[in-house]
Amino acid sequence: VQLQASGGGSVQAGGSLRLSCAASGRTFSSYAAAWFRQAPGKEREFVAVISWYGRSVYYADSVKGRFTISRDDDKNAVYLQMANLKPEDTAVYYCALRGNLNRDTYSDRNQYNYWGQGTLVTVSS
Repeated sequence: VQLQASGGGSVQAGGSLRLSCAASGRTFSSYAAAWFRQAPGKEREFVAVISWYGRSVYYADSVKGRFTISRDDDKNAVYLQMANLKPEDTAVYYCALRGNLNRDTYSDRNQYNYWGQGTLVTVSS
């Protein structure tokens, strides 16, 4: 599976962006899909994940109520709608896929098998 993230850019605080991640392959629907991010000098951190068929979603506390993850299995795509952006949201955002989604390990980046190349989001104050 190959992943291609897009939609990053520069916005002012309070603005919105929508990230997209397109996946190759016919088995996209059998994967849980997630977004992670990595700010300069920091470790890659979990942002959000959506399970098979969108039955379950989990968010990092820092983005709850502001970000929404969704998927379209017909288009082999996962999205991250980001609203009320803050300067601390500045990072490179990565999409990732894993098989079974475990509620105890959904935020563990080591559990994800496939990664996209990342798209940069810059939020200015």
